[in-house]
Amino acid sequence: MKNANWSYPTNIWFGIERIKELQSACDTLSIKHPLIVTDPGILKTDIIEKIKSSLSNEVLIFSDVQGNPTGQNVLKGVSIFNKGGFDGVIAVGGGSAMDVGKGIAFLARQKRSLWDFEDIDDYWKRADSNNIFPIIAVPTTAGTGSETGRASVFTKEETKEKKIIFHPKMLPSLVILDPDLTIKLPKNLTAFTGMDVLAHCLEAYCSPNFHPLSQGIALEGILIVKNFLLRVYNDGTDFEARSNMLVGSAMGSTAFQKGLGAIHSLSHPVGAIYNTHHGLTNGVFMPYVLIRNKEAISDKLISLANYIDIKNKSFSGFLEWILELRNKLAIPHTLKELIKDNSKFKEMSVMAFNDPSTSTNPIKLDSQDFYNLYNDSYSGKL
Repeated sequence: MKNANWSYPTNIWFGIERIKELQSACDTLSIKHPLIVTDPGILKTDIIEKIKSSLSNEVLIFSDVQGNPTGQNVLKGVSIFNKGGFDGVIAVGGGSAMDVGKGIAFLARQKRSLWDFEDIDDYWKRADSNNIFPIIAVPTTAGTGSETGRASVFTKEETKEKKIIFHPKMLPSLVILDPDLTIKLPKNLTAFTGMDVLAHCLEAYCSPNFHPLSQGIALEGILIVKNFLLRVYNDGTDFEARSNMLVGSAMGSTAFQKGLGAIHSLSHPVGAIYNTHHGLTNGVFMPYVLIRNKEAISDKLISLANYIDIKNKSFSGFLEWILELRNKLAIPHTLKELIKDNSKFKEMSVMAFNDPSTSTNPIKLDSQDFYNLYNDSYSGKL
């Protein structure tokens, strides 16, 4: 696949070994003293050496980032950023590292608490938009698509809730999509992050909001998953498949400007309380939510089945494809296989109902609906 530069939804440099142009990216944004934000797992790979060798000067690395990042992760990073006099962030890794990097660049010069900028109404207008630092995003997984998102998700430790923090300037100013950085992604994480891409595109596609641009992106993103996820799962060195899934990831988070839904509403409390992998958790909930939403999305899924050309072009045929895909990717069928605890479902149902993703689910759900979905997914009742 040929290298390419795109300007939608932000500046994106795509191609093999584009990481070697990282210093040029810094120069483009006038970043002279960047803080690298990553996670402990990336430190064990050769990716950081590739990053460091691509830059002209020595850099400091902040890696106190959890798989489900917390507000404290951001605050620690902000302290280091301000003490070091940094003027930009290079966020390297999966969604957790990119979210924290974006959070640091956003919060470093703000005077209010992180939680004051939750994605509610126009809370983002509380921020001083002139004091948000530039962000370069370098994803090393093909999943969350945080590199093309204007928000980050953090767990609020006091309440064990996942909160979405939003500001338009949290969208990275420049993204480097280098498929070579994803080649060594383990097989299980390739599956989990791939299911995250599918969840983003599928929920955006099914959202009732009117947003034709995102609808088209979501549709093509699902086709990419259908054509390339199993390929890259079975052969991690398949550069064409890696490249397409990396682009598909960026497409997913672009598409969900149209909205998400109950898959994410259910997943956020589970991740916050039990620290499960977000993409894996989305994959578990997916068929249960599709069935619950059937009355509102059946026609859409029939059209989708035709577009991606699955054998049985019906709602049940699409559901069968999802179940078969999960099985081939070794995604568990039940929530019980992830958490082995059903004691908090009442509490989690209220959290799921209050999640921002709930407002754009295709049908209206209440906390009892979420309680039933938790129980059904725990027992495996479709």
